[in-house]
Amino acid sequence: MIVAIHQPQYLPWLGYFDKIDRSDVFIFLDNVQFKKNEWQNRNKIKTSKGWQWLSVPVIHRFTQKICEVEINNTVQWGRKHLNALVTNYSKALFFKEYIGFFEQVYAQDWNNLVDINIHIIKYLTKVLGILDKKLVLASELDTREEPTERLIDICRQERGDVYLSGKDGAKYMNTEKFKEEGIKIIFQDYKHPQYTQLYGSFEPYLSIIDLLFNCGPKSLSVLRKGE
Repeated sequence: MIVAIHQPQYLPWLGYFDKIDRSDVFIFLDNVQFKKNEWQNRNKIKTSKGWQWLSVPVIHRFTQKICEVEINNTVQWGRKHLNALVTNYSKALFFKEYIGFFEQVYAQDWNNLVDINIHIIKYLTKVLGILDKKLVLASELDTREEPTERLIDICRQERGDVYLSGKDGAKYMNTEKFKEEGIKIIFQDYKHPQYTQLYGSFEPYLSIIDLLFNCGPKSLSVLRKGE
C-alpha cells in the first residue's frame, strides 16, 4: 500500500497530481503550519505576457495550522481569478469543457482555505481520470507532532508499507525510523513534460489547469510522461 502525503495546495502543479496518481492513499497534510507566500494559497497560470500569480487572500497568524486559515472575503478575489481564467484561456481547445466548474467555485462563499483547495483538487483528480484513490485529511487522524513520527503514524494508520516522498524528503525526515517500522521510502523525482500551450514558448511549473484547458482528455497521458 503506497501512501503519499502533501499539504493541500491551491490549483496545484502537475507533480502534485503525479503523487496522487502513484499512491493508493493520499493524505492532505492540513494540520501543519501554514506557510505564507508558498503554494497553499497561490499558483501560476500562463498569460500572453508570461506567467502570473493567482493568490487567495488569507487572514492568518504565525504558527497557525493550514486547516485554521481563513480566507479574506473583504477582497473580491474570486471574480478576479475567474476573469483571469477567461481572459487567458478562453481560446484554449478545451476551455469550455471545464470552465463551468470554476464558475461555480468562484460564485460560492468560501470561509476556510483548506475547503476550497481540497474541493478543487478532488474535482481535478476526477476529471483527469485518476480514479480509486483514497483521500484523507491528516487532521482526522491521531498523529504525533514530530515530523518523522507524524508521517510514520499516518502510514501505519492507513496500512501503508511504502511511503512516496517528495524528492527532498530525506532533508527533513529520519529515514532510519521508517526502516525500523518496516516502511519503505521511495522518492518522487518528477520530470516536467512538455505539451501544447497558448502564447509562444513552453512555460513549465504552472497550475495543472493550464494542462487541462489545453489538452483536455489527453491530460493524464501527458502527466504520466513525466514519471
